[in-house]
Amino acid sequence: MAALLKSYWIPAVCVAFVVLNTVLTAHELYWLNLLPVAVLVGWALVAATDKLLLFIVFATPLSINMEEMDMGGIGVALPTEPLMVALMVLFLLKLALEGGVVAPRVWRHPVTLAILAQLVWMAVCILPSSMPLISLKYFTARLWFVCAMYFMAGRIFSDARNIHRFFWCFMAGLAIVVAYTLVQHARHGFAEDPAHWVMSPFFKDHTSYGAIIAFFLPFAAAAVFMPDYSRTRRGTAAVLLLLLVAGLVFSYTRAAWIGVVGAAAVFAAMRLRIPAWAIGLVALVAGSVAMANWDRITIALGRNTAESHDDLAQHVSSISNIRSDASNLERINRWNSAVRMFEKKPVTGWGPGTYMFQYAPFQAARDRTIISTNFGLVGNAHSEYLGPLAEQGLPGFLLVLLVVGAITTTAVRLWSRLSDGVDRRLVGAAFLGLVTYFIHGLLNNYLDLDKASVPFWGFAAMIVALDLKHRQPGDHLKRQVSKARSSK
Repeated sequence: MAALLKSYWIPAVCVAFVVLNTVLTAHELYWLNLLPVAVLVGWALVAATDKLLLFIVFATPLSINMEEMDMGGIGVALPTEPLMVALMVLFLLKLALEGGVVAPRVWRHPVTLAILAQLVWMAVCILPSSMPLISLKYFTARLWFVCAMYFMAGRIFSDARNIHRFFWCFMAGLAIVVAYTLVQHARHGFAEDPAHWVMSPFFKDHTSYGAIIAFFLPFAAAAVFMPDYSRTRRGTAAVLLLLLVAGLVFSYTRAAWIGVVGAAAVFAAMRLRIPAWAIGLVALVAGSVAMANWDRITIALGRNTAESHDDLAQHVSSISNIRSDASNLERINRWNSAVRMFEKKPVTGWGPGTYMFQYAPFQAARDRTIISTNFGLVGNAHSEYLGPLAEQGLPGFLLVLLVVGAITTTAVRLWSRLSDGVDRRLVGAAFLGLVTYFIHGLLNNYLDLDKASVPFWGFAAMIVALDLKHRQPGDHLKRQVSKARSSK
């Protein structure tokens, strides 16, 4: 018997599993069905981490949030977030035991330093948080996104082929969702109202759906003309580009449209090589003029009565309607509430992830809209910048700007330094995808969701990996010489 088991242990284990699982299923116990999945994930963690990462990327657009499925309010996206938790644990274990899991050059990079500073301050804000458990969960979620999609993805991006695979894997999953959504939407005549929910259960609303499509439009456009791509791949990219454009248009997501237009303007500035100081000067002058004429601007915007509508032209016009458009007015309500929360706790804020539980008392009667609630349990600050201001105080707000600034500076300098080719287009696609979200982040915030965090931190890791790849071998020595001369 021992000899037989030794020779045929795999069939024996399989038979034992089937028999035991049958017995448990007969008694309505189904948890053993997860064992093969757990074994497969365990194997992938050890032997094929890169493939597991790419699977997560593909699955992200298709993931289902359990909170959206009436599963007792469990805000976890399946299957992606449990897998990222496993990757985070693996990363932290390797970091503790081996120490060299992240190259020193990556640790010293300005983008990494900005991200680490943000994580450290977020951890500090847990202690004085108004809801420590909520803040701890929020911080932990941010940690597994950064560990998996910035540090671990950054390692596999040392092979540039994995950067291409990241883009294509996410777009493959996103294409399935967009095609499904367009088919569902077509059944309702592409009207504006159904556009809010036809992407369910993959996305919770049309705004997050539009934001994620905008992330990948720059790469889809770049891939159509990407050097070294075959005609088949370029043709596929063209089809995906048309599909994503259709998805974005019929998402009726005004913030995403603004983000894409803003990214196009940034690309034009980069192509024309307009210096950063000139852009900053124009922004400063424009801001000063706007502040000096704020009352007139407000009165002019108040005359706009165009509201969200099936007609795309009217829907675009409604972007500036702050008189009667409930969505725009509610954003102003959330922003003003965030500022009042900041004024109450300006240093450490109310705690990461607590805005939606704490903003209700800070709503002014004049700001409330027909979609406001007394308990304030229907959303967040609608801003990636004002949310941290309320939740993590002024340092949290400044650290968000630091992360955005570090990524922007690195990407623009690298893009300007590279000659036209594959890597330059990859940098441009990743950066412009992030620009769509930097702008979108003025109006919404989704970095607590896997669908936004995976491309956000993944694109940042791409820019860092390509920056390190193209740094001149003598750059470090030159900096040391320059530092020595300045000290004299």
